[in-house]
Amino acid sequence: MDILADTLVDNLKLLPFLLITYLCMEYLEHKTLNKTQELIKKFRIGGPLVGSILGALPQCGFSVVAANFFATGIIGIGTLMAIFLSTSDETLPILIANTADPLLITQIICYKIICGAVFGYALYAIFINKYKKLNIADFCHHEECHCSHGIIKPALRHTAEIFCFIFVITLLLNYMMLAIDLKQATALLQIPLLGEFISGIVGLIPNCSASVILTQLYLDGYINLNTLFSGSLVNGGVGLLVLFRVNKNLKEHLHILALLYLCGVLGGITSRLFF
Repeated sequence: MDILADTLVDNLKLLPFLLITYLCMEYLEHKTLNKTQELIKKFRIGGPLVGSILGALPQCGFSVVAANFFATGIIGIGTLMAIFLSTSDETLPILIANTADPLLITQIICYKIICGAVFGYALYAIFINKYKKLNIADFCHHEECHCSHGIIKPALRHTAEIFCFIFVITLLLNYMMLAIDLKQATALLQIPLLGEFISGIVGLIPNCSASVILTQLYLDGYINLNTLFSGSLVNGGVGLLVLFRVNKNLKEHLHILALLYLCGVLGGITSRLFF
């Protein structure tokens, strides 16, 4: 019952982000589609920097927004990756709750923002023409959102569908994570370089449990800051779940996961130069 209650509370926090996201998407599709698409193209170069800053805010709300916006072509792969890499999910709340050194918290936030921006711009340059996404109108048609009914009803339907999807998957993951005791496997996490790669695998779990476990392991002295960085950078919260739900291309999913993992682990290893 505790897991059920915690899962419900965590997912309710995402509802405002989901609803606002879909209301914006429906509005853009109805009112300002052509002008907005042109404006987005002009200012897309600033996406990774802005995305890395927004993603650094606590919780994973902006990673959920990013997944939806990527699926509709509003943002590119660089901005998506910048937001995922800088997303803190539960890391910052746990550090603050444990009265961690403010300097440490600032260092973690700044490093994640820098990694998000640097890797975001690198991927933007490399894959600038790689991902040809549906525009908002095509996405709405594909999702059968019945846009003729106005923007509120389709937005509510999308919000309810995604909320239920996230809730079910998150609940299952939370029960699975309950049975895992990573403290008994910390010997591997403490091995230089190998620890970063293993932490990155943990970070791929699309659930706040991953960031909770890694942050707590760090606070308890089981892993170092570099290992925490690796898992924290890879972990985009439930944003990955939403991306898998709204974006139908499995090959593209695997490619994005591979890029996220490599960037996160590389960011964790590189942090050894600074921390």
